[in-house]
Amino acid sequence: MSNRDWLAEQFESARPRLQSVAYGMLSSVSEAEDAVQEAWLRLDRSDTETVKDVRTWLTTVVARICLDMLRVRKRRREDYVGTWLPEPIVQQAAEDGPEHQAELADSIGLALLVVLERLNPPERLAFVLHDIFGLPFDEIGQIMDRSTDAARQLASRARRRVQTAPQPESNIAVQRQVVAAFLQAAHSGDFDALLKVLAPEVELRFDLGPDLAHKPLAGAESVARHVLATAPRFISFAKPVLVNGSVGLMFGTTDEPISVLGLTVVDGHIAALDLIVDPAKLRHLGIKS
Repeated sequence: MSNRDWLAEQFESARPRLQSVAYGMLSSVSEAEDAVQEAWLRLDRSDTETVKDVRTWLTTVVARICLDMLRVRKRRREDYVGTWLPEPIVQQAAEDGPEHQAELADSIGLALLVVLERLNPPERLAFVLHDIFGLPFDEIGQIMDRSTDAARQLASRARRRVQTAPQPESNIAVQRQVVAAFLQAAHSGDFDALLKVLAPEVELRFDLGPDLAHKPLAGAESVARHVLATAPRFISFAKPVLVNGSVGLMFGTTDEPISVLGLTVVDGHIAALDLIVDPAKLRHLGIKS
């Protein structure tokens, strides 16, 4: 096996984790793929004789690429008229076997990604690498060209902000019960039933694309009225799926998705609804079983 073939084998072995790290940093499937591909190009062009651990090297490179992309995107985001939401990862709502539960445990939820968008790039990098992927702070410090203590402080600041957000329900069975009640109320046009399933401070966010804006709705009554006003047109297209490891809805088909609705369940109620309509954020979809 040539050295290049060996490097390619090492890269393909590391690709799933690299993709997850990049997605956690960027909240974008397409941008994560770009970051990982750029890491391969850099590896292919590099003198690897001094590289002791290819996977660690690749993680470092991907993290630094993502950090640069976040900084550029922050400046570009100023031109985004509407609400910016993450690109969703959608899977079939499969049965809850041990293997499936292990996959969900590795999912980065939509609610968490929304919170991560509020962090500055260094805070996000430190939090994602340590709290989600378990990298030690000394490695994170090297990646960021900072001290171990500085990396720890960045992650700590990020963690405090993450912990102030509502903590989503992790039990898929409970999520399904709540979402089923939501669908039933929407189907039947039952306003009172919707109020019971929505948290009092629920928020409905819309990502229609960079040039279209729809102000978020807050409060159970406002959200319920909007759901009942739009349900007759769209509810028949709703298909229960997993959105970033949590129960959500997809409207349309795999080949022609209309939108994806992420639902955050907290204490038996829907605390947030994230409606992603931007076609650019749905083009990667191909429902995975």
